[in-house]
Amino acid sequence: MSLYTIYIFDVDGTLTPSRDIIDSTFESFLLDWVMLRNVHLITGSDYEKTIEQIGPELAERVMAVHNCAGNSRWSRGKEVYKSDWKISPEAKAWLQEKLEKSNFVLRTGQHIEERCGLVNFSTLGRGASRAERQIYIKFDIHYQERKQLVIDFNKQFDGLEAAIGGETGIDIYEKGRNKAQLLSHLGEVEEIHFFGDAIYEGGNDWPLAEAIRNRDNPLDSIHPVTSWEETYSLLQEM
Repeated sequence: MSLYTIYIFDVDGTLTPSRDIIDSTFESFLLDWVMLRNVHLITGSDYEKTIEQIGPELAERVMAVHNCAGNSRWSRGKEVYKSDWKISPEAKAWLQEKLEKSNFVLRTGQHIEERCGLVNFSTLGRGASRAERQIYIKFDIHYQERKQLVIDFNKQFDGLEAAIGGETGIDIYEKGRNKAQLLSHLGEVEEIHFFGDAIYEGGNDWPLAEAIRNRDNPLDSIHPVTSWEETYSLLQEM
């Protein structure tokens, strides 16, 4: 395979507001921008949620969308790979126990969401409103609940791994089946530019960032961002 330059983007919090749809001006910019570049998207969400956030046109214009941390892969609107991993009853029971013991009392339902090759766990629940999400975000910043959940889960289950994902949840998958697995699908790459909002230790963008760093290629670049607006600004500068 010939050498080429690749651009990789997280979606939620990087190309869109968290759990929300893409800004229309940014979408128009990206629809043109990706036409001349080799672009891959990597997200913990499933394909249906990705379509809700960025729309089918952008999703089908990039080279591939790697959903569920890469455990489901879509190209031109068709799923070309999916994992059949399911969480064990023991791990699921552990999460349920942590939910019941959490000091955060607000519950909005759908706390353990099983996706393709991935489970998302949220004390708050997936049914939360924006205002309710903000309440949990402040709680989590103060008490570091998700950080401790990740540490405790990874100590308890050797063959699995957990990472902080999005603003209110944690992602769980088989060990090694995190976002870094995307690189194994690319072949030989001349340079990689990666943008993500969870590029910190314990975040679900961290394994991919570390895998790129381990290439030790001076042409590569890693861009931790805090919002889609920051991503937009960086791309305009580039």
